[in-house]
Formats: sequence, C-alpha cells, structure tokens
Amino acid sequence: MKRKWWLGLLLLCLLAVLGSGWYFYNHLAGQRLAEPVYVQKKNVHLVAVGDSLTFGQGDETKNGGYVGIIKQKIEHRYRQTTVETANYGVSGDRSDQILARLNAQKTMRQDLRQADIITMTVGGNDLLQNLEKNVLNSPQTIDKDIAAAQQTYTASLNKLLQAVRKENPQAPIFVLSIYNPVYTYFPDVDTINDSIAKWNTTTAAVTRGYKRAYFVDINHLMSWGQYKTAAQRQQLVRKEEQANRGKVTQARLLNIMKNKDHNLNQYISTEDNFHPNHRGYEQMADRLFQAMQRHDSWEYVKR
Repeated sequence: MKRKWWLGLLLLCLLAVLGSGWYFYNHLAGQRLAEPVYVQKKNVHLVAVGDSLTFGQGDETKNGGYVGIIKQKIEHRYRQTTVETANYGVSGDRSDQILARLNAQKTMRQDLRQADIITMTVGGNDLLQNLEKNVLNSPQTIDKDIAAAQQTYTASLNKLLQAVRKENPQAPIFVLSIYNPVYTYFPDVDTINDSIAKWNTTTAAVTRGYKRAYFVDINHLMSWGQYKTAAQRQQLVRKEEQANRGKVTQARLLNIMKNKDHNLNQYISTEDNFHPNHRGYEQMADRLFQAMQRHDSWEYVKR
C-alpha cells in the first residue's frame, strides 16, 4: 500500500512537469511567432548629395563616379535587389551651398524622404577656398586661419546634417572624407597634409553626433594612390625634396593642374590632376561598400 502511494505521487509530479513544459513551450513559441521577421529588400533607394566627388567629376566612363559603381556593387552582391539612385552632386559646392540646394529643391527633399541609403561628399571646397588664400603663407598663419574656418565649417555641416535628418530620421548616412590630390607631388608639405587631417577630424566628429551616421575615411587611400608602402612614399619624399625643397610654389601647382600627359597618382584623373578617375572612384566605392556592409540596416525590411 505504501508503495502505491509513492507511485501515485510520482505520477502526479510527472504530469505536473509535463503540463508546465507544454505551457512554457507553447507560450515561448507564441512569443517567437510574434517577433518581427526581417527580409532582404527587393528595391533600395540610394540618394547621394554633395560636391564634385558625388557628381563624378573626372570619371572618364561618365557613369556617375562612385554612385554608379556602388549601385552595381549592391546589385551584384544582393542578386534579388534593384537599386535606384538619385545623384545631387554639384561641382564646386561648399557645405552651405549643398544645404541651400536642399532647402530650395523639392525633388531633392522628396528623394531624401524615400531614401534607404544616403551618401555624402562634403567639405573639400570649404577647405580648398581657405587653402587657396593661405597655402603660400607661413605655417602659423595657415594654422590660425584653418582653426577659424573649422568653426564655420562645423556649424555649416551640422546644419546640413540636421536638414537631412529632418527629411529622413532613419536611413544610414555615409559621409566620405576628403583627400590630398597633390600628395604625390608634395608628400612632405605638412601644411597641406595637416590641414586635410584636421578637416577630416572635424567631419568625423560632427558625423558621430548623429544616429546611424558613419564617417568613411578615404584620405590615405586616395592621397597615397598606388604608393601603398612606407618605403614607396619615402622615395616620393626624396624626389620632392630634390624638386621643390619642401615648398609649394604657385607656378608648380598650376603646372601640375595643366599637365594632362603625366600623373603620379594612378587614382587621379589627368583631366585636372585633382579629381578621381574611374579607377579612383572604384577605390572609393570599395571603401564605402565595406562600411555599408558593417552597418547594414538598409538591407532589410521588417514584416
């Protein structure tokens, strides 16, 4: 009799365990079913805003520079995805001029609202206009003027990013850095290299202040070109010291820009020895795509 009592108690315990297990399994399964499902987007809308680097100046294929290349990269990587691009790049525009176009162009604002990805090149012309006035001055004068110009640029870039975020709070924004197009001719002229580094630091710091906004550094990639190793760049420095003795002259700069037959950087267009050629835009697009894959919320839609 005593044994039957224990068997009954054991059976009751077993039924309780099975019952609770059944309840929790179904409860958790219901929770899993209620969780959102993310699937790959079939249509991606990419909006590019900026200056000549967004426009594609220097691309001998006339395919829109990095914007045309990044479209191909996405469609090749994600076979079921079609990419629509809207290119709002204008050569020569400073950050404040890009903002003025955004405020004035209804179509640009509409495209930004629909964007899954936003890319931006900005800051090069803001810095260039300052360097054009100061590149032949003393390093102390340049540092002082660059510091003042950085404050103006910081305020202007913030206004631009705020305006973009007003139109589209969610899409990731990828902001590309600027680079030194004459590095291969003046590799040890610190006034140019330092100014560009400071400008990029400002752009990166402002960009980090916005959610889902990412700074993409292409400075060394484009400035150094095919000279990937320290030894190769040191050889450039030795040549430059012999040719220019560490100084920039206006005549030397103008000669570089006009010389369409020779270019020391294989990523820079011989059209003006300033903007990327198609190979350079491919390098930019590769670096951009790496960043886009690290921050890939644009790839999926919630169902």
